[in-house]
Formats: sequence, C-alpha cells, structure tokens
Amino acid sequence: MFASYDTVRYHSLENRNVLITGGASGLGADMVRAYRAQGAHVAFIDIDETAGKTIADETGATFHLCDVTDIAGLRTTIATIETELGSINVLINNAGKDDRHTMETVEPEYWHRALALNLDHQFFATQAVAKSMAAKGSGSIIMLGSISWMRGRPGMVGYTTAKAAINGMTKTLARELGPSGIRVNCIVPGAIVTERQLALWTTPEQNQQFIDLQALKFRLDASHVARLALFLGSDESEGCTGANFVVDAGLTQN
Repeated sequence: MFASYDTVRYHSLENRNVLITGGASGLGADMVRAYRAQGAHVAFIDIDETAGKTIADETGATFHLCDVTDIAGLRTTIATIETELGSINVLINNAGKDDRHTMETVEPEYWHRALALNLDHQFFATQAVAKSMAAKGSGSIIMLGSISWMRGRPGMVGYTTAKAAINGMTKTLARELGPSGIRVNCIVPGAIVTERQLALWTTPEQNQQFIDLQALKFRLDASHVARLALFLGSDESEGCTGANFVVDAGLTQN
C-alpha cells in the first residue's frame, strides 16, 4: 500500500518539470509517485528497465533507461529529456547503492565504482541542468545524502565517503548557483525501510535496535523522505539553500 501524496497541495509544483535519478525503486519510486500526485511532469532514469517500465505505467511518468555511472550517457539522456519535456525545474539526485564492504577487500576499481554510483553523477547531473535553470532564473536541486557518514557506520566506507562528500558539494554549489536563482539542498535520510533493506538486511532485531536509538519510536519509510522532497521542490522552500535536511526520527541525537 503506497502513501497518499495529495493530502497537502503544493500549487507551485503543478506542471513543473521534474527529473529524478534512480526512480524505479525505493526512495526514488516514491518521489516519482509524490510529484505525479502533485500534477508535476516527471521524467526519471534508472538502470533497471523492468522496474522502470512498471513505475512509468503506474504513475504516467516518463522512464529513460540510463546508467548514471556513464557520464556521457547521463548527459545525453538529460539532454533528451529536456528536449522532450522542456527545461528542468526540479532535479533530484537520488540514485545510489549502499553495498556493504570491508576496508580490507576494497580495491581501486571497487572504490571508484562506489564513488561513481553515489557521488559523481550528482555533480554531473547538476551541471547538465544548471544552464537552463540559470536562463530561467530559478530551479531546485535536491541531493541525497545519508546519516551513515555522520554516525561513522562501519562496513561501507566507500558509500559513507561519497555521502560525506555530498555535504560539501551541496554547500559549494548553493553558493555558486545561488546568484542565478538556483537552490541546492540535501536530504539526509536515516534508517529507511525499503524493499532493498527488507530483502537484504532488515530483521525484527534490527528494527527494534533502530527504534530504541531513535527519538521517535516508529520505523521510517520512503514516504517520509518523499514528502520532504516535495517541500524542497516547491516554492514554499524558496528561502532554503545549502542546507542538510535530516529525516532520521532523531537517530543522530545518539
């Protein structure tokens, strides 16, 4: 059962052009649903063709097959989307993968892959839409971080390094793009229950551990992140840029 995303209406999002990376599953899929429920025109990209077509059929969003680690392909895909949809108003750099790995097993190829999956494309997608946003004098770019780097979580150093770097990228790009009317913010999710988490790592014991550590005593799901993404894409957040918006039910208080 999916969350309802029309209980609050952001009128500024109606007919707005939105691009979401990694939109075929998890947080990205809920963001596609959320923006479509607000009447936005949504294009999303993903490497999973089957899941992408399923979400496109469900929501009416436009799906483009793309590997975000292929920067040339990413640039071409974004250019195609802007030709079809028009210039982008909201970019959500959501794509990523929190694979587990020990420090001892990491080789250069794996390290560069981790950064490419979780960091590089966030910059290059931003670069790709910035010119048209600047020409209009407005735009909202939403990065996706993670509290894993804030908590120093072990077993995922490539991932946490990439997510920590997004913090600096967000603040620098907010300064660089602000004079053009472009806002750059970062959503920092906590322990979010997704299909991937349920399939790979989530256990009843882990659920209870997170609840014990959190200030709010319930598990977060993708809708908690998607609702914040709507706010940051809308004109209601026009005074916000260069900021981390943490959605973790108070987990980082510990």
